[in-house]
Amino acid sequence: MDYKNAGVDIVAGYRSVELMKKHIKKTMRPEVLTGIGGFSGAFSADAIKKMEHPTLLSGTDGVGTKLKLAFLMDKHDTIGIDCVAMCVNDVACAGAEPLFFLDYIACGKNYPEKIAQIVSGVAEGCAQAGAALIGGETAEHPGLMPQDEYDLAGFAVGVADQKDLITGADIRPGDTLIGIASSGVHSNGFSLIRKVFSMDKETLSVYYEELGKTLGEALLTPTKIYVKALRGVKEAGVCIKGCSHITGGGFYENIPRMLPDGIKAVVKKDSYEVPAIFRILAQKGEIAEQMMYNTYNMGIGMVLAVDPKDAQKTKEALEKAGETAYVIGETASGEKSVELC
Repeated sequence: MDYKNAGVDIVAGYRSVELMKKHIKKTMRPEVLTGIGGFSGAFSADAIKKMEHPTLLSGTDGVGTKLKLAFLMDKHDTIGIDCVAMCVNDVACAGAEPLFFLDYIACGKNYPEKIAQIVSGVAEGCAQAGAALIGGETAEHPGLMPQDEYDLAGFAVGVADQKDLITGADIRPGDTLIGIASSGVHSNGFSLIRKVFSMDKETLSVYYEELGKTLGEALLTPTKIYVKALRGVKEAGVCIKGCSHITGGGFYENIPRMLPDGIKAVVKKDSYEVPAIFRILAQKGEIAEQMMYNTYNMGIGMVLAVDPKDAQKTKEALEKAGETAYVIGETASGEKSVELC
């Protein structure tokens, strides 16, 4: 009896590391001091010494049951982007620059080529965010997980000068709310989606004219990473007063997280067109509008609160960064909440 007979292939683990190295290489930053394969990743702090009060921010998250679609469609090269996005967007909306990222893959059986595909997506997400992928772990769990399945989670660390932190404390009534378009459903609410649509290849292969692609392709579209877009707003000289990453809990849970007490957000539903994927989901599942806005991003992946005089400059900076942005409402006096009108 040996470890391989027990279900853990050490050689496959070595091969996975070798296959992923070329993907990881493109995420490197000058501050990275170690290579892949060590017991830890080292990142120099020299670059942040010029800050008055350097502040570390961290975020961790996973992809959730969106993974089920990757299994069914046998497509594993974009799901890693989702994992990175869920972490770095949280860090970025606090005003931080993501510095480095680590991933964790738990699998029933280590198929090196599949693991390398997953990591290629993680590396692409890191490249989009400007973060270095400095380490991770691939754990083989025979008997605990089905052989063809895996779970994926990550951890990001970023830095900001304390004076540049986005806290929401300076939000006042009358501030403008800018919404940045999402790329689709992102990585939340898939447990509900899997109740609405049959999770089989036939259903996922149905082409929808409104989507311009199959249902599976639309649902598997990677989460948008907003790091560079937010940096562009800052570089344009705009002070972002508040920032909310619209993830699980949709508008109702996430927008209030950036608001101070005594301030509510008034969002105009007709200020932008809700993408077709959400309209199809609501219709097929007979999901009430309130539940849709309480579960999904509804086409808005990030919401910024800025001074009204900076609204146009903010939109221009976001569009220059390649994003689609809308003025979706304003703040007002009232109990901390979201009012859709």
